[in-house]
Amino acid sequence: MSSYEQLSELLDPVSTVLLTVECQQGVVGPDSALPELAREARSSGALRNVARLVAAAHATGVQVVHAVAERRPDGRGASRNARLFRAADRLPVLQLSGSTAVRVAPPIEVAEEDFVVRRLHGLSPIHGTDVDALLRNLGCRTLIVTGVSANVAIPNAVFDAVNLGYTAVVPADAVAGVPADYTPAMIRHTLALVATVATTDEVLGCLKRPRRRG
Repeated sequence: MSSYEQLSELLDPVSTVLLTVECQQGVVGPDSALPELAREARSSGALRNVARLVAAAHATGVQVVHAVAERRPDGRGASRNARLFRAADRLPVLQLSGSTAVRVAPPIEVAEEDFVVRRLHGLSPIHGTDVDALLRNLGCRTLIVTGVSANVAIPNAVFDAVNLGYTAVVPADAVAGVPADYTPAMIRHTLALVATVATTDEVLGCLKRPRRRG
């Protein structure tokens, strides 16, 4: 069986879920709190590729889950046990619940059937959130992980998915981090050890491929 056929076997629409990680306006939008990351997500084509994957998922019946990081205006319940969290408190744009900053960013479209899962603490879009329970109730076996950042949230999502028994698929060109040359190195030397790494076009080809009856 070729690698493409193996990928196609993993991406059965009935048991596949597409996860977008922190693709929100306050992170990857024009007025991002993290402008370097936002520029990389856009200039690399990663955000556009996430949007392509989401559109294909909507067309083929693959469930989409959008993981959003936010905080209450009073900061209650937010994590403060890492330098990253303390730095986030000083950023000019805060990811406040109910604000424009925590809306999923264009060109990604959110459909009525999508889930939007919001977290107030921690680093992972899966651990300590509703995502795992939703995936199990949906019959998920394969999780496609996309979004930002390759520095923190994406590795957390992939490791958590694998530890929970899911098969992770990472479209390498639908993930972004900073600096630009860090993302491919991290994927090659870390995520490729635990996840199936592919391209957006390869994943799209598998999702649109007719399924054998059986």
